[in-house]
Parts: sequence; C-alpha cells; structure tokens
Amino acid sequence: MKFALVIPDGVADEPQAALNGLTPLQAAEIPQMDLVARLGVVGRTDNVPASMPSGSDVGTMSLFGYDPLVYHSGRAPLEAAAQGIELQAGDWAVRCNLVTILDGVMRSFTAEQIPGGHAAELIRLLQQDHCGDSHWKFVVGVSYRNLLIYRSRGTPAPFAAATFSTPPHDITDQPVAEFLPTGPGAAELRSLMDRSRELFADAEINRQRTAAGILPATQIWLWGQGCRPAMHPFVERFGVRGAVITAVDLLRGIGRLIGWEVIEVQGATGYLDTDYSAKGRAAIETLARDDVDLVIVHVEATDEASHEGNLEAKIEAVRRIDQHIVGPLHNWLSQQGEYRLLVCPDHPTFLRTRTHSHGYCPFAMCGSALEPDQATAYSEVSAAASPLVLPRGCDLMPLFLRPGQVSRVG
Repeated sequence: MKFALVIPDGVADEPQAALNGLTPLQAAEIPQMDLVARLGVVGRTDNVPASMPSGSDVGTMSLFGYDPLVYHSGRAPLEAAAQGIELQAGDWAVRCNLVTILDGVMRSFTAEQIPGGHAAELIRLLQQDHCGDSHWKFVVGVSYRNLLIYRSRGTPAPFAAATFSTPPHDITDQPVAEFLPTGPGAAELRSLMDRSRELFADAEINRQRTAAGILPATQIWLWGQGCRPAMHPFVERFGVRGAVITAVDLLRGIGRLIGWEVIEVQGATGYLDTDYSAKGRAAIETLARDDVDLVIVHVEATDEASHEGNLEAKIEAVRRIDQHIVGPLHNWLSQQGEYRLLVCPDHPTFLRTRTHSHGYCPFAMCGSALEPDQATAYSEVSAAASPLVLPRGCDLMPLFLRPGQVSRVG
C-alpha cells in the first residue's frame, strides 16, 4: 500500500470577521481537500501537548508518530541533524535567527526574509569573531534560519532543561526585553546576542540594505536549544519506508533522525513563493519508487502567511496546495490500487496573533478500508462536528497506517 501525508503548516485558524465568520480553510477554494473529506473521514487531533511550546518541532514530531513528551529535546538539534551535524554527548545546538529589533521592539523575526547570501555573510562575520573559541561554532543555514553549536569537548555544558528561550516569531511587534533567555546558560546566550549587535551595526551588508530601504539584520536571536534526541527508526516502529519533502531544516532533521530519505526539490523555498507544482510532482515520483511506501509533503507557506498577518496570502497558499499537491497526488494514488491519503496541519497559527497556538487541528483521511463519514468539506468546523477526536497527536500516524483502525476509534 502507498501512503501520503500533506502538511499545510499552520493552516488551522479562527473565524475571520473579514470573511463573514469563516475560517481561511472554509473560505478557500479547496475542492481536492473537500473530496478527501467526502470520500473518507474527518477528525481533529491535538499535536502539541499543553505543557510544551507550540511549534512545528513538536507538532510534526507528533504527526510522524513520535510522542514529543518522550522524544523532544529541543528544536535546534533537529535542524542540526538536517545539516548532517553530529551532536556528541554534552553538545548542544541553538537556533540562531537573524532578526530586526528597532527601539527594543521585534520588528521582523526574519530580518525581512533576508536572502541567503546576505545571511551567510553575517554568520561568517560572527564565526570570524569567535574563531579560536573551542566551544562555539556558528553554522550557516537557510535565510534567517541559522544555528549555533556548543561543543562540550569533555566539559559540562552551561545549559540544562531549565534553560528557557522564546521563539522570535512569538513576539513580533512586541518589546523583547522580557523575552530574553533565562536560566542556566542564559548569560552566555545574552552575551552572544549583545556582541552580534555590535558586529552587525558596522556590517557593510546592513549599510547596503538600509540604503536600499530594506530592514537590516540588527542582531541574532538565540532560542530552541537542546541536545541530540534518541529516536527509533520509523521502519522499525511501523514497518513502512518513508521519505519527506520540505524546504524547512526542522523537518529534514526529524526525517533523517528517524531514517527517512529527504527529497530535495528545486524551487522549494519555505515561503509563499515556493514551487507547489514541483513539490507535487516530486511526491508522485518518490512514491512511484519500489523502495518508498510513505511520502510526507510539508508546505510552510500557510504558516508564513499567518506570521505576516496576511489573510489573502494564506487563502491563496492553501488553494495552491490543494490544486498542485493534493489534487495530483490523490489522482495518482487512486490509480495505484490500495492507498491512503491524509491532510493535516501540525498546529494552528492564528492570523490575529500572528503566532503558533495550541489547540486541535482538523484532518481529512481517505483511501482503502475507510468507510466515509458524514463530512462533506475539510475545515475546522467539519472536524469539530466529528466524533473522531485524538487528544494525542502521535496516535494519528498508527491510525493512518493500519487499515481498519479508524472505525474502532470514532
């Protein structure tokens, strides 16, 4: 049997006054997702435990069938794994965003979607400043998403489980002073952030951006710290061989840690301008192989639109996911014999708050051995009306992969 999971990141949302009380999912033209709902079942799943920060690291770990309360050790170690960075015992990884903070307020957690070349120049500036230090190493990532690695080299790390940091996308347009790192190792993190302000103030690339009327990257923001998680291979747990398609290092890292192949797609940007069609084609090409049973297609665009508070962009992004990914993938799967297709976001991201939220996510699942329920559309509203409720998001994957399971849950 072939399986496919499409993740429209952060698509779950609230009713919008601008849409006469509809959610973006209800307002968007998504005939293919609605077809999945009509042919199969609709339900809701809580992918982020209340005790954990809401984010894709936790939400996608749940969606992949791994209880984040057991396996999650931090966001940055997952992104380190995506880059092939091996963390040894005592080593820690820290997420290193390039951000714009003006007058003490987080104006942009992406430094206005800073291009990769500009970001790499600033990260290299930081690394040159710290060359000779045996513990700290800055690593270039994608755009504003970069890493800082702490190598313990046999000495105790300054961090602990009590070290607390705040994702910068949670504090857009807010004063940052009360959200600085706290707990063990916080002084070191704050010192590095302070030093970045000094270095970036004189950086030529920032002078060029300011002259061009573009927000400069004023400093780094350090968060998401953690050590390497111990995750059991997916094929050993479920007997299914997987692959993941994403432009986000976070999901690449989880995929590699659980033994999936990471499929690189030209034109996949992790932003609103991503090549949706290329992702859809890559999903079909990957599933057509004999050595792949399951493909995950993750699209960040819907989440980015929410972070920007852009209602129209969110509706357009989910429409494109529907047209260029869900539709072609479902059409191909339905011609292959036994199959299952699942659509589910990792967490809600509200346009109102422009940040991730806790709460249930709607899912729609169709395919072999699934008796259709009464749902006729895919949305938060139709999911709320369903008796199929999963308080633990990590229970959705085994339900999805094992025919006959769903009827016993609802």
